[in-house]
Amino acid sequence: MFSCRNKSGQAIEISGASFSAPEARAVGFVLANKYGTIQGSIYSIRSVSSLPSRNTSNKVQSVSELTQSIKRRLNDEFRSVLVSGEISGMTKAGSGHIYLTLKDDNSSINGIIWRSDAAKLKFDLSNGLAVECRGGIDVYAQRGTYQIIIRGIRPQGIGALELAFRQLHERLAGEGLFDSSVKKELPSIPKHICVVTSPTSAAVRDFLQVLTRRWPRIRVTVVPVKVQGPGAAEEIAEAIGLCNRMSESVDVIAVTRGGGSVEDLWSFNEEIVVRAIYQSEIPVISGVGHEIDVTLADLVADVRALTPSEAAERLVPHFSEITGGLEAASDRMTKLVLGRLDRARRELAVWGSRPVLTQPLERLRESAMELDFLENSMSRSVRGHLTDASRELASMTARLDAISPLAVLSRGYSLTMDSDGTPVRDPSTLVPGDRLFTRLSGGTVESIVELTEKEIGNTERPNGRPGTGNG
Repeated sequence: MFSCRNKSGQAIEISGASFSAPEARAVGFVLANKYGTIQGSIYSIRSVSSLPSRNTSNKVQSVSELTQSIKRRLNDEFRSVLVSGEISGMTKAGSGHIYLTLKDDNSSINGIIWRSDAAKLKFDLSNGLAVECRGGIDVYAQRGTYQIIIRGIRPQGIGALELAFRQLHERLAGEGLFDSSVKKELPSIPKHICVVTSPTSAAVRDFLQVLTRRWPRIRVTVVPVKVQGPGAAEEIAEAIGLCNRMSESVDVIAVTRGGGSVEDLWSFNEEIVVRAIYQSEIPVISGVGHEIDVTLADLVADVRALTPSEAAERLVPHFSEITGGLEAASDRMTKLVLGRLDRARRELAVWGSRPVLTQPLERLRESAMELDFLENSMSRSVRGHLTDASRELASMTARLDAISPLAVLSRGYSLTMDSDGTPVRDPSTLVPGDRLFTRLSGGTVESIVELTEKEIGNTERPNGRPGTGNG
């Protein structure tokens, strides 16, 4: 057994005998180190009444003085503690500080995460999340309450990075960043590849060796970036944007690095990198870590390769495969062309053996004779038609002449018409003085009516001829 004083000057005694938790709380001092409170120790701590405390005094203290005394005591004795609980009542102030309450089934304690520590958090805090906090106890003098100043925090039952990965994946998946429908296809044979990686890593050497071995005639631009540590995510995102802004055309972007721990690969899980890949107008292939490593950059990339070497294999085909295919295609094309030429020769021979090509003048003579025959045949046919038409016209003319009034006149008859050209059929329609026109076979006679038959009856004319009734 030995005794000593703590940092506040209180005398304590440490012995090999253990003591219960209530006794420890009564003492008001907990042995703690950077790993948290030591539980189940074989040592015990208790007050020694024979050693007076320097704080024992009959002096009356003000509330501020007492509070400051308690604050100093708590700061000294609970400088580093580990405490587990469930987050509730969490708020994030505009200053960046996070205020929360840690609670279990029976108690609660207020907690604060200063802005500088909050900025280092890899995951999002939320009410109901069970966590383990590392920090120190402090007193808020204005209210006389104690609280824990949290300098480190991790989720219980799951790593902080794993939780951050899940939270960011869920949020970005909700925005559609990982949908297969938005992924772009890689060019079959790219001409210019940009590689975003560390220029001194073994991964980039493996990538370039595989790439140039498979396709020697390829242009590669390495955009050097840090691939882990502070600022790496910002450099990777900026490099992807730079590839999209290059004046020279870039066909595909390869984002690669070798294997490592979750912490080493974490830059490729940062939101700034994920969004830079998603917003790239150029197709992106990722080859980060080993086969078992999966980052958010892998999930958002248009194509994911398991390793940097596989990324090179998926970017370009093997040159011998293409050249071999070209030779096979050349052979097939040659055979096809020769076959067509052979068929064309045979067809040309068939056409060339025809008389129209072998004896062109003979064919012209035959055509001329055929034309003369057609001309004679047509002339005979036209003359025959004209003769038949002449005969028919003569026959029709004879028939018309037979019934024509002019033919009657030629036999000694006449046709009398009045001044209107109307034939006179009844003498009673005439009166003395009417003008008449008589048509004879030899011409026309004009006369004026003096008498009608009714007036002269059947009397004879002065020349001894009976009246004709025409006047």
